Amino acid sequence: MSLRALAIGGAATLVLALVAYAAFEAGIERGRTKASGIVDTANAARAVPSAAASSHTLKPGDVDPSAGKRVLYWHDPMVPGSKFDKPGKSPFMDMQLVPVYADDAPDAGGVAIDARLQQNLGVRTAKAVAGSLSSAISAVGNVAYNERDVVLVQARSNGFLEKLFVRAALDPVTKGQPLAELYVPEWIAVQEEYLSAKRLRSDVDALALGGLADAAGQRMRLAGMSEEQIRAVDARGAVQPRFTITSPMDGVVGELSAREGMTVAPGAPLFRLNGLATVWVNAEVPESAAAEVRPGNAVQARTPALPGSVFKGRVSTILPEINATTRTLKARIELANPGGRLVPGMFATIDFAPTRRRNAVLVPSEAVIWTGKRTVVIVAQGGGRFAPADVETGVESHGQTEIRKGVRDGDSVVVSGQFLIDSEANLKAAIKRMSEMPADGTDHTRAAMTADHNVDGAADAHRDGVHGTSQRAE
Repeated sequence: MSLRALAIGGAATLVLALVAYAAFEAGIERGRTKASGIVDTANAARAVPSAAASSHTLKPGDVDPSAGKRVLYWHDPMVPGSKFDKPGKSPFMDMQLVPVYADDAPDAGGVAIDARLQQNLGVRTAKAVAGSLSSAISAVGNVAYNERDVVLVQARSNGFLEKLFVRAALDPVTKGQPLAELYVPEWIAVQEEYLSAKRLRSDVDALALGGLADAAGQRMRLAGMSEEQIRAVDARGAVQPRFTITSPMDGVVGELSAREGMTVAPGAPLFRLNGLATVWVNAEVPESAAAEVRPGNAVQARTPALPGSVFKGRVSTILPEINATTRTLKARIELANPGGRLVPGMFATIDFAPTRRRNAVLVPSEAVIWTGKRTVVIVAQGGGRFAPADVETGVESHGQTEIRKGVRDGDSVVVSGQFLIDSEANLKAAIKRMSEMPADGTDHTRAAMTADHNVDGAADAHRDGVHGTSQRAE
């Protein structure tokens, strides 16, 4: 063998020796790592049972050292109706059971909030006080004619309208003012009969012919002549072929149906007269204030057309109808109208006289929660505890609401942050109701929750066996 071959063989032997040494060192390091892992695992195995044992030693009534509070029971927040007497893993969700402490347990729908959280929520309270509210109600409306102050002038017999003194509707008229002149042929015959009876009575025995004159006068009345017209014929002693119709009142011509030259028949309407001594205002009163508006209530009215003028009146009647669009009802108000300054169509603002009410408990209106189904006030019970109280409310005015039932004088009510408190109280009350359900109802609730959360059959079976017992940590 040559020297070159010997050199190559020695080098190969050295390389193999180095590789074997490296493998040996790697084996030693792996052994150390494995041994260390075994020791750590053993220590962890010893530590977990120790912690679990410490946790499992708690039972209802004990004080939790981590929280410093007495434990009532454990539950799954996702299934609050189920209560467990030991800690462990929830059979419903992949989470640990949560302890419920005595200080946090729901009490008649109440809730406890510490001072720092109250400050964060901005909780403010105010005292309920005894007092009375005077409700001031305002409404708007339009002026209209007083339909009770209307006179209809009609033709009492067949005739002809020869002359018209009032030419258009809405013309003002005064009492006794001529309106039209009529020629009535039928009245001429009865007038002549009456005058003849009067002349005969003066020439012969008055007792014998007195009844004839009275009968003729009666026939004049039946023909449609008024007492004033009969007296005019009697005074003049001559037939009056034409008669003037006069206005029986002060006001305006609301409707004009007469025209010169027309033939009139008995009962034909000629004029419709509206008085202006009083007017109506049909005010739109909010439905919520309907209980405070009564017939006879005194009111004051103002209108932009007459600045500085105040018109006084009273509520005449409440119309039995609600406007479905505006949710208002109409109050018919009768106002005195001196000088006839208020005319139909004017816009008016109505102020109803405040009505004093009996003493009641008053709270700030912002303290009242209207849920649609009930009315609630959050009462501060002291010591950081709050409870919702169902109340019966009355009128509201000037930022105060009358409480007829549910709150007493001197109670502290929450005026800010009450919505969060009410929500928390309702949640805890619901938890309490669920926790008090009978066993059958509880099982049904759990089954529903299990279906909702897709819990598998094994977990469902495990749940039935561990109700009220602790779960071993996996």
